[in-house]
Amino acid sequence: MARPITAGVDGTAESVAALEWAAREAVRRRLPLRVVHAWRYAEALAAAGRETQREWVSKGVAEAVRTVAQRHPELTVSTDVVEGGAADELAAATADAEMLVLGSRGHGPVVGFLLGSVGQQVIAEAARPVVLVRAGDRPAAEAAAGDVVVGQHGGPEDSAAALRFAFETAAARGAAVRAVRAWTLPPVFAYSPGSLKLLDEAGGLEPYEKQALAEALGPWRERFPQVPVAEHVEMGSAGQVLLSLTGRAQLVVVGRRAHRTAVGARIGSVAHGVLHHAECPVAVVPHE
Repeated sequence: MARPITAGVDGTAESVAALEWAAREAVRRRLPLRVVHAWRYAEALAAAGRETQREWVSKGVAEAVRTVAQRHPELTVSTDVVEGGAADELAAATADAEMLVLGSRGHGPVVGFLLGSVGQQVIAEAARPVVLVRAGDRPAAEAAAGDVVVGQHGGPEDSAAALRFAFETAAARGAAVRAVRAWTLPPVFAYSPGSLKLLDEAGGLEPYEKQALAEALGPWRERFPQVPVAEHVEMGSAGQVLLSLTGRAQLVVVGRRAHRTAVGARIGSVAHGVLHHAECPVAVVPHE
C-alpha cells in the first residue's frame, strides 16, 4: 500500500499553505493525501462538551479538505482528527507517511522561518521527512523557482536518504537537482598519513571534495537518468553555502541524524540554520 503524504493542519494560514503544498506534491507523486489535526479538550469551554468541541474542530478540517479536493478532484484524501498533543500526534503520524508537511510562520529573508516548539519537536522525532512551508507559498512561485537544492556531506551513505528524497522530488517535478558540498580547512592535528595520501591522490582539498560529491551522486544519477544534476562545491560553512543557493530554489533538502542523544532528539546545527533562514520550503530528512 502506498504511503500517503500527510499534512498537519491547525486552521492557520501557515497550515493552509502546507496543506496546499502537500496536495500538489501528492498529485505529482500519485499518492494519497492524509490530513491530520491534533486538538485538546478546552476546559474553558466545558459547557460545550467534549463531543461538541470535537465537532467544531472536525468541521474546520472538513472545510479545508473540501477546498483542496475541489482543486484536485483526482486526489484521494482522508482525514484524522485526533485528541492529544500536537507534537506527539504529528510525530507519530510520520510512521506510515511518505512525508509530513507542516506550516511555519515566515518573516522574510532575514528571519525566515519561525520554528516553534511543536515544529522543532516533530522534526527532531519524526521517522520520515518533514517539509516546512511558509504562509504565502503559492503554485506560481513554485513553478517559477529553480532547482531542488540538497546538501551532501561525508561519504555516500551519510547523505543517501537526503539525496534519494531530492532526486525523487526533482523527478516528480521535472526539475534539476543542485547538490551542494561545503568544506573547510581541517585543523593541523586532523591530518594523518592516510588522509594526506588521499588528498595527494585527489590533487588537493577541493578536488578531493569534488570527487567525494561525484561518488555520492553516482548511484542516484544512474537511478534517475532523466534528472539534470549540477554539482556545487564551495569552501565555507554548510549552512551558509546552502542558504546562499535557496533564493530561487523550489525546495532545499537537508539531513539530520535520526538517533537520540543524552539530552533528547536534536535537529542539528545545519538543518536548524537552514530552517530559520531559507527563502523556500525546507525538507529535513532523517538518516542513521
